[in-house]
Amino acid sequence: MLVVEDDPDIGQELVQALVGHGYATTLATTGAAALEMAEDRPPDLVLLDLGLPDLDGVVLCRRLRASVAGSVIVVLTARTEELDVVMALDAGADDYLTKPFRLTELLARLRAHLRRQSGTGAGVGAVTVGRLHVDVGARRVTVGGQELALRPKEFDLLVALAGRAGEVVTREDLMAQVWDENWFGPTKTLDVHVSVLRRKLAELGEDPARITTLRGRGYRYEASPAAVAGG
Repeated sequence: MLVVEDDPDIGQELVQALVGHGYATTLATTGAAALEMAEDRPPDLVLLDLGLPDLDGVVLCRRLRASVAGSVIVVLTARTEELDVVMALDAGADDYLTKPFRLTELLARLRAHLRRQSGTGAGVGAVTVGRLHVDVGARRVTVGGQELALRPKEFDLLVALAGRAGEVVTREDLMAQVWDENWFGPTKTLDVHVSVLRRKLAELGEDPARITTLRGRGYRYEASPAAVAGG
């Protein structure tokens, strides 16, 4: 695991805690060092603080994603604005935690991501809803024939929703299916991923209202445009 944290005291404390729980962990205190370490020895997991002295954290996230495509990137941030989080997810992050956070929550998140990572590619099949076509086995999505680029969690979320088009999928079911059945902590990450997914669908001409929010319950991928217009 690679921890990217500009405060050496905080970074060392986090590294020691992770090593104590069985993770082989190294620390980078600058963006340049993080890129060099990741390219030299690609990590399975990256914990990335967005506030770095030499390189914007979102830019670094994008560059890390390009160089270590298979790694899980979890952003650690004191920024609470949704736009900052969405930018990090767009740049390739798989998840985020806002500071301060509990070590127990971080460890649970890491275990969940590693379990999901080891199980990727298990499903085979296809989902078609209107202009949307999802090839689950190939993990490819097209909207009206145009390919839609999605991050792993965005893809899994779309499958979970479109695979049950017209039905309400509860927040609990989505967290269990897309993240982990033993997910620990708040579920705000679900809402942020839905926001990103709506925007990406809209960029290819799909109505973002196709994903309907049912407050206090969950989400529904509308089975037809008429349902969207009527809802």
